[in-house]
Amino acid sequence: MNRENRTNISGFFLLGFSELPEQQQIVFWLFLCVYLVTMVGNLLILLAIGLDAHLHTPMYFFLANLSFVDICFSSVTIPKTLVNHVLKSKSISYAECMAQIYFFITFINMDGFLLGVMAYDRYVAICHPLHYTTIMCPRFCIILVMVSWVITHLHALLHTLLMVQLSFCADNTIPHFFCDPYPILKLSCSDTYLNDLMVFTVGGMVFMTPFMCITISYAYIFSKVVKIPSTQGIKKALSTCGSHLTVVSLFYGAIMGVYLRPSSSYSTQDMAATVIFTMGTPMLNPFIYSLRNRDIEAALRKIISSKEVSL
Repeated sequence: MNRENRTNISGFFLLGFSELPEQQQIVFWLFLCVYLVTMVGNLLILLAIGLDAHLHTPMYFFLANLSFVDICFSSVTIPKTLVNHVLKSKSISYAECMAQIYFFITFINMDGFLLGVMAYDRYVAICHPLHYTTIMCPRFCIILVMVSWVITHLHALLHTLLMVQLSFCADNTIPHFFCDPYPILKLSCSDTYLNDLMVFTVGGMVFMTPFMCITISYAYIFSKVVKIPSTQGIKKALSTCGSHLTVVSLFYGAIMGVYLRPSSSYSTQDMAATVIFTMGTPMLNPFIYSLRNRDIEAALRKIISSKEVSL
């Protein structure tokens, strides 16, 4: 595209899901309900784990971190959509858009890393139960989480710095409800070869590292489980993994469907898949993975009963 057809835009317009006022109203209330459920569910998990000393174990330490990340992840995209609806606006400034991209990449990758760490935790608990407390000591758990934060922030910084180098055309309309990197790249008048290359190389490594950790961990877990002689023992071993596998399937299934392709092939139909891991997974995690857990339920009942007594 010619230089004169390029422009230094000050912001973008988010089309969202629909142009019809009635449908926009439905989407607004749906987003609001999802956001409130996500906040309440994950805050309850943080509260239960923080206040109950019996839950100060590696598994629940990682669960608390996952809940915190899910709160942040949902807060990157949904509040801006809700505010724009109230203000009858579709605009987002260039700085806000770049910030959304940075934190979106950070938290989506952090979700993946935590799921990988949690799979490793289950592997150690099932395959090496006698050495569990030695291997998964508090210092090692903190190092795993801190290293994950460093990697995800550096990865997000790389992609954001590459994004701000791009020039954008006069058409600044994004067919999405937030600044997803792929539709942003499609709007650029610049050559996005380097951006796509980084997505498939560095992004691929960051994406595949926790995924491979999950795959290898569960391969060892299942090989161990099939050797357990009692049916009750098999059920007990798998009961700690079922919820985690459900979350992993939802999260990685949706991401693979959207991002393991060149940015030029992105279409508006991919919005449905992004809703699963930007809104659905953070909302469902407390129910699938935590609130069905007897220890969490007991901790919440204890908190509620203590509040009633104090009143």
